[in-house]
Amino acid sequence: MFEIGNSLREARYRQQLELTEIEQATKIRARYLRALEEESFESLPAQTYVKGFLRTYADYLGLDGQLYVDEYNSRYGVGEEEPREPMVARRTSTVHRRHHRMERRGVLIALAGIGALFALFIAAWKFSGGSGESIPNLATTTAESPASNPTRESTRPAHPKPQVVRFRLFMHATHGNSWMDVRNWSSNGRSRYTGTLELGQMQRFVARRLWINFGNPGNLSMALNGHPVSVTRGGTYLVTPTGIKPASAAA
Repeated sequence: MFEIGNSLREARYRQQLELTEIEQATKIRARYLRALEEESFESLPAQTYVKGFLRTYADYLGLDGQLYVDEYNSRYGVGEEEPREPMVARRTSTVHRRHHRMERRGVLIALAGIGALFALFIAAWKFSGGSGESIPNLATTTAESPASNPTRESTRPAHPKPQVVRFRLFMHATHGNSWMDVRNWSSNGRSRYTGTLELGQMQRFVARRLWINFGNPGNLSMALNGHPVSVTRGGTYLVTPTGIKPASAAA
């Protein structure tokens, strides 16, 4: 098992290629190539495009395109759900047809009941000799009760679900080696990476907040959500979607 996006990015960096150059050669848009490197497969049009773009991109970089497609299939289970879609569609259409038939039948029964009830009121009125008592206005009573429901429902306040804000941090050892300890949220959080990022190596993290202890961050080129950031002094830092700050200042 290997990281699809990182290996593609490393191969491109080794050959000193830009995404715009590869876009012209492969006819794949640069934003799709970047999505492959970031493993943001959901941003591509469909699974078939993911596999086609993945094979073409890997082959262009001199890699085994089929190997990357196989890795993608094994990790994301591509193709498992495809045979089920027609059956679900058929079952859904059958349920809809049955539901419509039941609705029509219910409407007919309701109309018959209303007609019988109306005839009963007419008969009772005639039997009483037409004493002048008015027949209850059934139409008005029936129309008023459901009219109030939409008003009450429309006044209910909406409660939007809170959205989790994440960031993408990319680090590339461009000037030398750099030791680091990366943890989730704080110094007591789960370890994400501990070791030395050697010259030419890269690491990518997606998180809500990271605690990082840098040994020699000046050897690193870093980008937060695609924007370059710089850390020159070693020490502990907190990374959030808004930027990178020393851990002592952010505490």
